[in-house]
Amino acid sequence: TEIIGGLLSGSLALISDAVHNLADTLSLIISYIAMRLSRRQNTERHTFGLRRSEILAAFINSSLLVGISGFLILEAFQRWTHPQKIDFRLMGWVAAAGLVGNLAGMVLLHGMRRNSMNIKSAYLHLLGDTVSSLAVIAGAIVIAWKQWYFIDPLITILISLYIGHEAFSILKNSVSILLMSAPPGISIFEINERLRMIKGISDIHHIHIWRLDDNTIHFEAHVRADENLALKDADHLRRQA
Repeated sequence: TEIIGGLLSGSLALISDAVHNLADTLSLIISYIAMRLSRRQNTERHTFGLRRSEILAAFINSSLLVGISGFLILEAFQRWTHPQKIDFRLMGWVAAAGLVGNLAGMVLLHGMRRNSMNIKSAYLHLLGDTVSSLAVIAGAIVIAWKQWYFIDPLITILISLYIGHEAFSILKNSVSILLMSAPPGISIFEINERLRMIKGISDIHHIHIWRLDDNTIHFEAHVRADENLALKDADHLRRQA
């Protein structure tokens, strides 16, 4: 509906809002599928289960947002150099209808976004669309008042920059997890030094720390015990470590 309204009214800002809404729908579908997959039990083939499917969904959703934002910024610059007359009434009413749907979706996901990067990426879609709908409505009012048609591509650029910036943060974090990077704020050097202070450990090497998802951190290392350590004390040493 918003795409048709954008084409009929000539508003690029409304079309950008519609494209983001379409991306929202896709992101919610992807997020839902990923949530279902992540709850499956471990198997011989997937020994960690499919918990990283939510991170993959966050990567897809954020990549989609960054790409869409870049495309709309280019379109907005072209519209800036070739301004078009806009039906501000249709632009405002269609954006208002989109605003209602976006607010409803945000209410549903608000409490769930804190514990899942996947849900956060979907929530970000809805937040961006809510902001963009408000901006489009404000733009329609300004155009009706001042006849400033350049407001339309300006709103598109501002919306796209905001959403692109937020999406890139999630994209960067999801890539870090998929590449099994050490979590931010954790020093492997400090962990190494602390472990060497435990009585009974003579050496530690092959240290690996990675995130399975945005809530689960795994640690692995090879520990060389003192030569005089009894076998019965080995498990106690492991628990200390």
